Amino acid sequence: MEHLLNRYRNISTLLLVVLAQLMLLAYQVKNDKDVRMIRLWTVTAVTPVARVLEFVRGGGSGFFQNYVNLHEADSENRKLRAQLDSLKMDNIFLRSQLNEADRAKALQLFQQQTQSKTLAAHVLIAGAASGSSVVLVDRGSFEGVERGMAVVTPDGIIGKIIAAYPTASQVLLITDPDFAAGVISQKSQVRGTLKGQGTLTCKMDYVSLEDKIEVGEKLYTSGDDRVFPRGFPVGVVKSVRDAQPFKEIVVEPSAKRGLEDALIILQAVHQDIPKLNNAATPVYVAPPPGAAPATNPSATTADPASPTSSAPPNARPAAGAGDDLRTEADRVRDKYKSIGDSQHHTFGDPNAPSAPNFNAGLPPSALKPPPAPVAAPPKEVAPAPETPAAAARRKNQAAGGPGGGQN
Repeated sequence: MEHLLNRYRNISTLLLVVLAQLMLLAYQVKNDKDVRMIRLWTVTAVTPVARVLEFVRGGGSGFFQNYVNLHEADSENRKLRAQLDSLKMDNIFLRSQLNEADRAKALQLFQQQTQSKTLAAHVLIAGAASGSSVVLVDRGSFEGVERGMAVVTPDGIIGKIIAAYPTASQVLLITDPDFAAGVISQKSQVRGTLKGQGTLTCKMDYVSLEDKIEVGEKLYTSGDDRVFPRGFPVGVVKSVRDAQPFKEIVVEPSAKRGLEDALIILQAVHQDIPKLNNAATPVYVAPPPGAAPATNPSATTADPASPTSSAPPNARPAAGAGDDLRTEADRVRDKYKSIGDSQHHTFGDPNAPSAPNFNAGLPPSALKPPPAPVAAPPKEVAPAPETPAAAARRKNQAAGGPGGGQN
């Protein structure tokens, strides 16, 4: 390298001088935007290098924060999940407290409305088997609970006490096959026995085929079983099918599933079954056949529907008049009456010898067509009064003058 510099010493010195001269010129000369050329060259040369350095620095910093410091993000994520779980548990607890308060308020209102003496109870344990029909409540013989007492809710009956312990009692639900209670329908007043089927629905037994009960009809306790007082809701009829020897009626209990609170009836008092509130809507009744309004107010024909008519209110038009207003029943009635009259039979007479023979047909007189209506004679029209000109013309014709018939 030293040999190379010694060999090209003069050229190197010249290049350095030229470069220094260019630098001085660039420092003194400005472009059209009043920027020195040396500044412009320097910025243009340094910018790509600075961009590459910034790209390398930013990428390294992002990699370090996104991949190297993941332990901080993971700990923060665990902390947020713990807070979310805590908020969920608080929400569930508050909802449970709100539902419990609503149930307690409903039970309190129901206790105030019913005339029977009741005792509030809470369900402790349900049956272990799926679909179990036996539950345990937190009221026992110490509070006056006895075997055979009814258990109800504001929605309807749910069962009866089958075992009373000092601090708890066992309740047999209405869905158990061994359960039975007397019920009565609200609309048709049909009585029967409610029985469980081991499912979510019950059946109403001992309803004869002659009794009429409809789908959607509500059932209430009848008080015949001496367990449930009369007037408590039971359920709704879901289906009715004729069978032998009784009807097959499926009932959906009105008490809600998921039982938590109930009322034990200590002293039963019968109450009235709610009556159906039928809307009193007006009913339109059409006038009887033949009661057509008169088209001419001055007509003197008797109209059965007219309040000023002398005819009876149930009078019907004669067989030959107003056939377009008579119904088929009117024609059959007139036919049978004509047959009876031809055989000298009096309808409604219990001492009549025999019934008329309707197969004999109508008598010949009844088969004649009705006489044609007689046309009224034309009315005479009075001549118009004669004018003076017409009178003079008539006199001239009679005298043979102008306007007459003689020549």
